[in-house]
Amino acid sequence: MEMLSVRQLSKIYGGKVPSRALSDINLSIEEGEFVGIMGPSGSGKTTLLNLVAAIDAPTTGEVLIGGRNPHKLKKGELAKFRRRELGFVFQDFNLLNTLTVEENIVLPLTLEGESVKAMESKVRDIAAKLGIESILNKRTYEISGGQAQRTAIARAMIHKPKFLFADEPTGNLDSKAAKDVMDILVALNRSERTAMMLVTHDAVAASYCHRVVFIKDGQLFNEIHCGESRQAFFQKIIDVLSLLGGNAHDLSTIRV
Repeated sequence: MEMLSVRQLSKIYGGKVPSRALSDINLSIEEGEFVGIMGPSGSGKTTLLNLVAAIDAPTTGEVLIGGRNPHKLKKGELAKFRRRELGFVFQDFNLLNTLTVEENIVLPLTLEGESVKAMESKVRDIAAKLGIESILNKRTYEISGGQAQRTAIARAMIHKPKFLFADEPTGNLDSKAAKDVMDILVALNRSERTAMMLVTHDAVAASYCHRVVFIKDGQLFNEIHCGESRQAFFQKIIDVLSLLGGNAHDLSTIRV
């Protein structure tokens, strides 16, 4: 089943000299598919994620998530749709440091008015899957970056969204914590059948995806699929990135 369908999507930012951030993007993501989006800085990766996730509105074109166009929903309906159907993970975790790990995780459920008993059971379930049971009562400043990102993933997944958006989720992590986070996303993608879109600069992180879509200057540049070997896929990603150009610091050079 098609979880995401993007048709002829364009975004033009106004101003004295209007700039075209995305041009006629067509993309579909199936249920349970894990897709990476890569490209140099300023290529339009985050713009694409923001349009698909209804954080920003497209200039032209259509986005359908599970058959519904979030851009046609009224404000209240859109907030509810994003809260119930979508999950988000960002580079800087976006946790509230006045709350405990557990309180951060249940935030989406609190907004839905779920019972305390239901919330407690869901927290235990997701915390066990992510290996963070021991830190549930800690504050966010008492935990490591890797634990903070697991907490953010738990918050994004606790309501079992149909689609998870991750924007540079390994960007602030060392390579061990980054590997742990990617392993967790892969495991959740398999067990929950959640469709996932990962925007990343990191070829190692991208090599965990089923396929990677490359964007250059706001247009689709290339798309490659993972075969049997992740190592070979990683090498293919590096090869496409070198064709793409961009700045050297845009691209991670770590080997898997």
